[in-house]
Amino acid sequence: MMITPVYRFRDIERKPEYLQPEKCVPPPSRASLGTMWFIRDGCGIACAVVTWMLVFYADFVVLLVMLVPSRDYVYSVINGTLFNTLAFLALASHFRAMLTDPGAVPKGNATKEFIESLQLKPGQVVYKCPKCCSIKPDRAHHCSVCKRCIRKMDHHCPWVNNCVGENNQKYFVLFTMYIALISLHALIMVGFHFLYCFEEDWTKCSSFSPPTTVILLILLCFEALLFLIFTSVMFGTQVHSICTDETGIERLKNQRPTWEKISGWEGMKLAFGGAFSLGWFNPFSDLNCKSPELAEAAAAAPASAIMTQEEIEQFLARDVAIQVLHE
Repeated sequence: MMITPVYRFRDIERKPEYLQPEKCVPPPSRASLGTMWFIRDGCGIACAVVTWMLVFYADFVVLLVMLVPSRDYVYSVINGTLFNTLAFLALASHFRAMLTDPGAVPKGNATKEFIESLQLKPGQVVYKCPKCCSIKPDRAHHCSVCKRCIRKMDHHCPWVNNCVGENNQKYFVLFTMYIALISLHALIMVGFHFLYCFEEDWTKCSSFSPPTTVILLILLCFEALLFLIFTSVMFGTQVHSICTDETGIERLKNQRPTWEKISGWEGMKLAFGGAFSLGWFNPFSDLNCKSPELAEAAAAAPASAIMTQEEIEQFLARDVAIQVLHE
């Protein structure tokens, strides 16, 4: 059997210490895999906290400045219920997007034992990440913030303090959708409230003084408009990525697809966990459709195609991709 190195460009530094196989720590045990996923990044945590505070501020202004003082009880109940329901779903989606493993490749699995267990087929190419010492599945990319390789990584979003990958893209899409909806709803209510206050006495249309009311409404209007534009663009970008079966990183790198693309509707079903249903809009439902692991996808190969110990050691010691060929 012959091993052919296949070099490719990387956006990470080539440091010698990452290329030593003895530096690769064995993958965590199955008992530790059930721990909660959380990225300890100061900037990401701050952005996540700010996100929740802005939603709570919007809820405060909508309820105490606009709806509670309103004389129309039905108007207040309907809009208050709708707004708080959407806000709850937005925060729940944010919570799931932040605390769901986006599809991290097991760290430190670039070991002799794991390479042998793959039983690579003739012509199959595998890549090793020198940063986290892992065998990278196709379409996986290394995140410098999460310090892990993420399957179908689209981008790292500080607002959810996590990467957006194949396991949590649904929750990120729902988060952007619900934030856009509550922003639009808030803008509409602010417009109606200003019209109401211009026709009536300002002292009767709010529990706060007129100057305070105006300041609170202007801040809410600015916040809602900003987030409506931002989240609408992000929502459209994510849906486009799902329908075209191309992640944000792959599109930025103008990467030629080496995978078999799926149709837009099939991509949506894969990302949202099954056929269309109300579960698509539910941030508490889990995903049922997941891509197979690299180890599970590799079938048993003939003995002549299996790498020898010497060839495995050569691969582990270098930052290259290898291709298994017939003799």
